[in-house]
Amino acid sequence: MSKLSLTGKQIRAIGYPEGPVVSVAMHVMCTSFKHHTEEQALDILKDILAAPETYAEDAVLGKIAEKLIVLPEAENAVQIPLNETGIEYRVFGAKQIEEGALKQMAVAAKLPVAVAGALMPDAHQGYGLPIGGVLATNNAIIPYAVGVDIGCRMCLSIFDIEAKDLEKRASHYQRELVANTLFGAGQEFKETTDHGILESEVFDEIPFVKNLQHKAARQLGSSGSGNHFVEFGEVEITDAYNPFHVPPGKYVGLLSHSGSRGLGAQIAGYYTRIAMMETPLPQEAKHLAWLDLDTEAGMEYWLSMNLAGDYASACHHTIHQKIAKAIGHKPVAMVENHHNFAWKELWEGKEVIVHRKGATPAGKDVLGIIPGSMTAPGFIVKGKGESSSVNSASHGAGRKMSRSKALANITNEALKKELAEHGVKLIGGGLDEAPFAYKDIHEVMKGQTALVDVLGKFLPKIVQMDGAKHKDWRNKKR
Repeated sequence: MSKLSLTGKQIRAIGYPEGPVVSVAMHVMCTSFKHHTEEQALDILKDILAAPETYAEDAVLGKIAEKLIVLPEAENAVQIPLNETGIEYRVFGAKQIEEGALKQMAVAAKLPVAVAGALMPDAHQGYGLPIGGVLATNNAIIPYAVGVDIGCRMCLSIFDIEAKDLEKRASHYQRELVANTLFGAGQEFKETTDHGILESEVFDEIPFVKNLQHKAARQLGSSGSGNHFVEFGEVEITDAYNPFHVPPGKYVGLLSHSGSRGLGAQIAGYYTRIAMMETPLPQEAKHLAWLDLDTEAGMEYWLSMNLAGDYASACHHTIHQKIAKAIGHKPVAMVENHHNFAWKELWEGKEVIVHRKGATPAGKDVLGIIPGSMTAPGFIVKGKGESSSVNSASHGAGRKMSRSKALANITNEALKKELAEHGVKLIGGGLDEAPFAYKDIHEVMKGQTALVDVLGKFLPKIVQMDGAKHKDWRNKKR
């Protein structure tokens, strides 16, 4: 097979601006995707250009995205030095965590505003704070410690329907799942859904956010690409004294995972630019620039972040309401939690800002869902309020392969075999989200027995994800 060869002219022809990004894109594609065709490689580059924030966390493609996400440096700015010794923090499940994530957390711990921290067992390298990183700060909010997909969350509806009905009427559940969901970067509905979140006064108070209102209305009730999903599965309740009062047994469940769509990504990028101007940091920490909460920009971001979190919740509720209506059943219980967010919490008697980037709130008796992969179980949990984790737990199994590495090493045949062995129907999705790209959820859960109690499980059966053709970059048929 001939090796990929791209020219700067080809890359500029698809819309890339003049500058360093062209040579970076050429180098990344010709080294990491050298066995792709020109058409496949250019399709990948088009996707990154359309939504660079979506790829910011990717260990390989993030190098291109970083050049497209223009982050200015303050003129004649004096860098704020990091502390020589950082705060102490606990690492859970350290054997499963890659070196890049450990290094990122060590840098975050040296920030002058850092108060407390922890690293969850599903952690992997991200952008700024590692995914799975928890960081408490003193009166400071760090946009990239919250994350690009602000308020990304899990939502589970439990229906009083026997789990075996999923197998009996699989085509019915699949049809309604497809009919009532929309996936993909930039995707919008032709008709909007009425919801109170669209009338939030924050849209009127902050001009930048006001400009995002129309798109937010069009995307309400949709899901993004990547690891976002909506799926039917089997809920097994094992704890008779669960707080949602569902008797032990097996039920039909609907589980969704997505965030604040374009609204959150635009807010993250905009306020990170401002933060980097106001708090310039050394190169290794520059993406951890913060905003003081007593500044205008800091308060604007705080209000915008909370709006994005509420919007993400509204998206989930809209999806669940549509599907519940379609199958003719109201849920008997709903469990919901979010990550990629920051909360005001008390730490040693003082109010701090706790950032949980890819980490689940796990305060005393706080409910949450920790998913596995498209073939691995998820867990319904109740937090124990463990202070060494800053009242947090993992948000999933966590990646062990970057998207680019997964695409280069996983075959369609292997994925199909894995799905068949677990009796899972996949709609959309792709090799970059194959179960092999994720850590063993059982090992992750072992690493956090001190953080959560397990109340039940969720076994995926019909999984809907983004079906964009670029998701099968390596074996795409034309």
